[in-house]
Amino acid sequence: MPFDHNHAYHRLLLRHVPRGARTALDVGCGSGLFTRRLAAAGLKVEGIDPSAGMIAAARALGAGITYRQEDITAAELGRYDFISCLAALHHVPFETVLSLRAALNPGGVLAVLGLAHPRSFTDWAKWGLLAPPVNLGARLVVAAGEHLNGGPDAVAKPPVRAWDMTMTRLRHRSAELLPGSTVRTLLFWRYLLVYRA
Repeated sequence: MPFDHNHAYHRLLLRHVPRGARTALDVGCGSGLFTRRLAAAGLKVEGIDPSAGMIAAARALGAGITYRQEDITAAELGRYDFISCLAALHHVPFETVLSLRAALNPGGVLAVLGLAHPRSFTDWAKWGLLAPPVNLGARLVVAAGEHLNGGPDAVAKPPVRAWDMTMTRLRHRSAELLPGSTVRTLLFWRYLLVYRA
């Protein structure tokens, strides 16, 4: 499988699953890789994605996981102990976090791995100077593994939309809509937003 910036943060996201959690929703689940990791951790998992191709790929690989082809802005949601959203929130209005927050059980966690524009010197330093050499190293390791294993796995590609929210705006909107949430910048032009109900 080719190196993917989002996959690099799966372990970090899994650390935010609350102790004793039983149910999870993965918003924008794509081909279902993270839903399968949540299921492997013992959770009853639902994945939702607007792309028919992504849902078909996820269903082919994810037995025992419920997948729905739906737009999250119009979906009827159940109640969950953990909700993840990996590189998907920028495809919908940010206010969608309100329906995700409402779908959390008491003590539940919303974890968003997202994309944002670098604006500050710190953002440019972290994303512009540190990420490229780490990115190159990760891609070389993956390429070496693919060479040893006979080539890359075929992976369905999700639809892509450019992001436009700056970190400053993201922090402001998160504080407004998800009081008490934390936002931190990560390598590979990513951020992690965590909200605990």
